[in-house]
Amino acid sequence: MWNFISIFAQYTKIRAMIKENFIKLYENSFRENWDLPCYTDYGEDVNYTYGEVAREIAQLHLLFKHCSIRRGEKIAIIGKNNSRWCIAYMATITYGAIVVPILQDFNPNDVHHIVNHSESVFLFTSDTIWETLEEERLSGLRAVFSLTDFRCLHQRDGETVQKFLKHINEEMQQTYPNGFQKEDIQYTTLGNEKVMLLNYTSGTTGFSKGVMLTANNLAGNVTFGIRTELLKKGDKVLSFLPLAHAYGCAFDFLTATAVGTHVTLLGKVPSPKIIMKAFEEVKPNLIITVPLVIEKIYKNVIQPLISKKGMKWALSIPLLDNQIYGQIRKKLIEALGGRFKEIIIGGAAMNPEVEEFFQKIKFPFTIGYGMTECGPLISYAPWNEFVRTSSGKILDIMEARIYKENPESETGEIQVRGENVMAGYYKNPEATAEVFTEDGWLRTGDLGTMDGNGNIFIRGRSKTMILSSSGQNIFPEEIEARLNNMPFILESLVIERHKKLVALVYADYESLESLGLNHAEHLKTIMDENLKSLNNSVAAYEKVSEIQLYPTEFEKTPKKSIKRYLYNSIVEK
Repeated sequence: MWNFISIFAQYTKIRAMIKENFIKLYENSFRENWDLPCYTDYGEDVNYTYGEVAREIAQLHLLFKHCSIRRGEKIAIIGKNNSRWCIAYMATITYGAIVVPILQDFNPNDVHHIVNHSESVFLFTSDTIWETLEEERLSGLRAVFSLTDFRCLHQRDGETVQKFLKHINEEMQQTYPNGFQKEDIQYTTLGNEKVMLLNYTSGTTGFSKGVMLTANNLAGNVTFGIRTELLKKGDKVLSFLPLAHAYGCAFDFLTATAVGTHVTLLGKVPSPKIIMKAFEEVKPNLIITVPLVIEKIYKNVIQPLISKKGMKWALSIPLLDNQIYGQIRKKLIEALGGRFKEIIIGGAAMNPEVEEFFQKIKFPFTIGYGMTECGPLISYAPWNEFVRTSSGKILDIMEARIYKENPESETGEIQVRGENVMAGYYKNPEATAEVFTEDGWLRTGDLGTMDGNGNIFIRGRSKTMILSSSGQNIFPEEIEARLNNMPFILESLVIERHKKLVALVYADYESLESLGLNHAEHLKTIMDENLKSLNNSVAAYEKVSEIQLYPTEFEKTPKKSIKRYLYNSIVEK
């Protein structure tokens, strides 16, 4: 039986299309913010104004035109966050091509697969990543470009890319004889219904799902950021989440560039030491982050302070506790640059203890909710309206309902529809049909509740996906598929324990016995080798900490799939 709680947007009706044209947002921004700083590579002498970015885009457009790149063709980008990553992305979408951002954490096999599956014709990549790829396995690519300086790293036989790039300045002079001016910024005219982005939720063959996001989906996220004034002209942001992820991309990059914000790109692993120094130097006006960063600050800085005997005593005294909390809040805000209006946390579940403490000291943070399929935002509330343990309020351009198979259940699946919902999965009609209900709602796979004001409370996940503490999507089936192909493993189950991945393995004892290897030391040696081999073949955030032998086959459903929920709470004996 169906039982729905449906909350409709309070402020406006769900519209058929965002009125602002996505590409025109950037055409206008580059003109209006011509002299303002646009992109800076942190710690490097690389700075671009909006006008300089527009000129770089114009040069790439001349290259695309020379190569007869057609609207709707795919251009892939993989590498660390830097200015040229952003310029390549902007040049692609403003030309009318489809951008395919790839996480630099993916291993080479996964990169090969995504480039081929997406049918990308150009690839922009860091030099180090290109060295790990095999050009003969990327036969569809016409050319490869460096994210260091846009030089051509590889061109297919018969292409004239390298020759053209040698004379790019002359081409610019001929095209713009009076020099490139803001009046020369004229981008393609494409409706918001067109697919603009393919975002792969995974790299592995058989599991790949290229999320097709339209200009409307992206405009929905960006215009929400504009009208709620998350960022404004002249603001500063520090971009440290991977731009190949929908979350960081939508706000640190796309919204920022649309309004005239100065984006500093960290371009390195955001360890607490590095990121705190960067916050102090950049002094961002908005911080977009994942729980890991905030939780580390709490654990390393705040917890030792409030755990001291004298401090515990002081915090137990009325009025004095508020003064101390005020001092802690002040120091924390100063440590993060001192200028931000709020911190938006998303991408993974927040530690309840940390959340409770931050609310107690009135720290300006909020928790949002989204998924790649919504590019990503589903719900958000400003920090002073944020309801504790919630994930914000349904956006005014979205609606949500809770689907309960059993009307008596406390929770149900969160299902959404609206401006931000994707067009489907690329070349995967089966997966697309599976993720949408018959009446057109997107199944999020998340279990939760919703209050009368539209605040979403996530209680668990009906999907098998594991979110790492840094917000990366981990699909255990992919890791298990690799494990199950390894010596003396019949079946496996990957679970999360203490924020680490552990593989439960049922060994092939029969084969072991036939070879006279059924001894504990032999089995341990074999599994140690399997673990080493596995971790060499997966992304850094997918690495398994240990293989734990399980004594029996796993319990299965009539469809012969493992009943995962029976094993999620297994603890080490």
